[in-house]
Amino acid sequence: MSTSESSLFQAAVMQSWNAIVITDADLSAGCRVLIANPAFCAMTGYTLDELRGRSLAILQGPQTDPAVIEELRACLNAARFFEGTAINYRKDGSTYIVRWNITPVHDDDGVLTHFISVQRDISEAVRAEREIGLLARALDAASDPILVTDAHERIIFANTAFARVTGYASEELLGQTPALFRSGEHDEAFYAEMRAAMARGVDFRATFINRRRDGSRYHAEQSISPIYDEKGRITHYVSVSKDISDRVDMEQALRHAATHDTLTGLHNRRYGEQLIEDAIAKADATGEPLNLLMCDIDHFKQINDRFGHPIGDQVLSSTARILSQSVRGRDAVIRWGGEEFVILLDACPRASAIELAERIRLRLHQHRHAEVGRVTLSLGLATRTADEPMAALIGRADAALYTAKRSGRNRLAVAHPA
Repeated sequence: MSTSESSLFQAAVMQSWNAIVITDADLSAGCRVLIANPAFCAMTGYTLDELRGRSLAILQGPQTDPAVIEELRACLNAARFFEGTAINYRKDGSTYIVRWNITPVHDDDGVLTHFISVQRDISEAVRAEREIGLLARALDAASDPILVTDAHERIIFANTAFARVTGYASEELLGQTPALFRSGEHDEAFYAEMRAAMARGVDFRATFINRRRDGSRYHAEQSISPIYDEKGRITHYVSVSKDISDRVDMEQALRHAATHDTLTGLHNRRYGEQLIEDAIAKADATGEPLNLLMCDIDHFKQINDRFGHPIGDQVLSSTARILSQSVRGRDAVIRWGGEEFVILLDACPRASAIELAERIRLRLHQHRHAEVGRVTLSLGLATRTADEPMAALIGRADAALYTAKRSGRNRLAVAHPA
């Protein structure tokens, strides 16, 4: 090597960002330091004068892994390349984690003369990796389902709680998109609003109806938030959700109990009155016809007296079932009280309402209860006139019902216009 090449080599070593140290090959003396660049001195806290002529064993301490040192000695003795990681000690006694390799150097005759070691303090990288690992474990241990996607909405992390709620294994979800959980319960406007919020880089919060692996649905209160890099670019999205299916089921059960009759499952009177008011308002706005049918089970008191109230309840339930099966999907069947029912026929012409009422009467007449036998129904129909209030409409249907009863029962009476 020429003098200029030697100077260039020395300059490269001394100016390298990596810590470089060169020792002799005297294994009996612990391989003494000959050259250490400024990066190595800064990493260890020793000056070159303090290092020169000493073994690098001064950097070892109680936390240095003996197995790594044993492997190091074996490689040095065999003049083999070595690479390893260990905890070293600085001059002030503080520790750092070093990743280093050692290369044996031979002269032209093949005689081992030196060892060159390139080292790097990886303490911060290891600490960051441990913090990331701790964060991942913390996210995985969270009780709420957590999902992380990249900027293209591909899933890169799903915690155990998310896997438990959805029924998918975490590994199955990696690389998928959240479209996997779409249940079909939301319209495109819902997803358009979500995408718009994500494009603006703002949080999106909503109650999602999602689909599990087995196809079942569940309700989740969910928030989706963007994650930015140091340049302000969105790199990921994180979703935190909460399975509220039990709460939704309870709310629906309470709402059903508040609006439905316990025995028959029909709308109760209080809710029925609201339905009638709403139908009247709609009829006023659209001009569509509105009919109200009042129904009463004939001789129901005699049924209760003769067969008992449990059988009377069976008759009420079977009658309610026949009424519900006989009307259109848009019609409302209401248990008005006792053995009395109201059927709200929305947007139904008078002639069609009369035909429907007769069909209901005939179906019940043809049905035979196992103990009571044939049960019949009397009906009164009223067609709402312009601006007629609910009380007047109900009054006319009720009057028509009593006309049917007075006329022999098991028949329909139609109210005259108001």
